[in-house]
Amino acid sequence: MKGTFGGALASKVRTLAPSMTRSVQRVAEAVANDPAGCAALTVTGLAERTGTSEATVVRTARLLGYPGYRGLRLALAGLAAQQQSGRAPTITTGISVDDPITDVVAKLAYEEQQTLADTAAGLDTAQLGAAVTAAAAARRVDVYGIGASGLVAQDLTQKLLRIGRIAHAHSDPHLAVTNAVQLRSGDVAIAITHSGSTGDVIEPLRVAFERGATTVAITGLPNSAVTQYADHVLTTSTSRETELRPAAMSSRTSQLLVVDCLFVGVAQRTYDIAAPALTASYEALAHRHRK
Repeated sequence: MKGTFGGALASKVRTLAPSMTRSVQRVAEAVANDPAGCAALTVTGLAERTGTSEATVVRTARLLGYPGYRGLRLALAGLAAQQQSGRAPTITTGISVDDPITDVVAKLAYEEQQTLADTAAGLDTAQLGAAVTAAAAARRVDVYGIGASGLVAQDLTQKLLRIGRIAHAHSDPHLAVTNAVQLRSGDVAIAITHSGSTGDVIEPLRVAFERGATTVAITGLPNSAVTQYADHVLTTSTSRETELRPAAMSSRTSQLLVVDCLFVGVAQRTYDIAAPALTASYEALAHRHRK
């Protein structure tokens, strides 16, 4: 879909899909994939098209942020009017074992682009700004992540270290908790978990929260367990998991975008310190990259 509303709607549907019932998901996917066609349908027509009930259609509209189906239908009609007549051919991103490598490249590139676009469209910039403010003023930043999310945690802390911030990445759950105990007001703790239910990440964030640190959750599910201990929630795109591309791979793309946004925001807020620190780190490593 084209346009801000279209991108935001598709992103919201993808983000909320794992928590939707199957019937609600069918309605949500229908309006996201064919806004013009759905805008032409009555509530009864859309229910028949998706094999659901009128009540399910109304419930879906409310879940997507509208007071009822009428509001959603008007928004879909406006989107359809703004769309250009030509559409790019749809790329099916599912990769099969006999796909030629050229198709693999095209499908993965398309999926990466869609993941980044969905994450950007759904990212709450007010929450991001608050997280940046806290991290820029923090005495220390601790980041928790396990598995693929642990790699993203390391990426963020390395960036922060390069601009003179004190930051630590913890993938060992025991070490994460023992470090969280040392946090206090003025410190920041960041938990990265795509599912939002990783106990080894939730526990240190809870401890940091109880110790008075400002807490941030980067997760694919905005209502997941980790968010109950988060002062600020940054939502990433929820991509489909396939046999040859586990969720850990696709989720990492959106997580990296969010931590990049967080890092750049901190660098902007602390530029007088960040710029010379970054220059010094470049100079310290320059001789290792010379022939």
